Amino acid sequence: MAEYNLEERTAKFGENIICMIKKVPKNLATIAILKQLIRSGTSVGASYMEANGASSKKDFRNKIHICKKEAMETKYWLRMLAQADENFKDDYRSLWQEAQELSMIFGKIAVNSK
Repeated sequence: MAEYNLEERTAKFGENIICMIKKVPKNLATIAILKQLIRSGTSVGASYMEANGASSKKDFRNKIHICKKEAMETKYWLRMLAQADENFKDDYRSLWQEAQELSMIFGKIAVNSK
């Protein structure tokens, strides 16, 4: 069952990114990717928290767009990580799917908040 509380869902997504990153073997390729992944993956929830505290509808919409962009960037880094390290492909795929769902949700919210 999908989680409908986006604050909790995005926080859990960030936590899952952190847990996965701890497992990945560190080498020249993965370290560079993991640094980017931790930033974008945890930023989704942080940006959503900012959106909830927005000072206007326009500010809210802008923050939601940032959420979507961060989720899409996370998908990119997960794809790169799957290429750099094949040990946890199922984990990467699962996180990629969640990032995809979040980006679609934030896209809908942005359109509906006009």
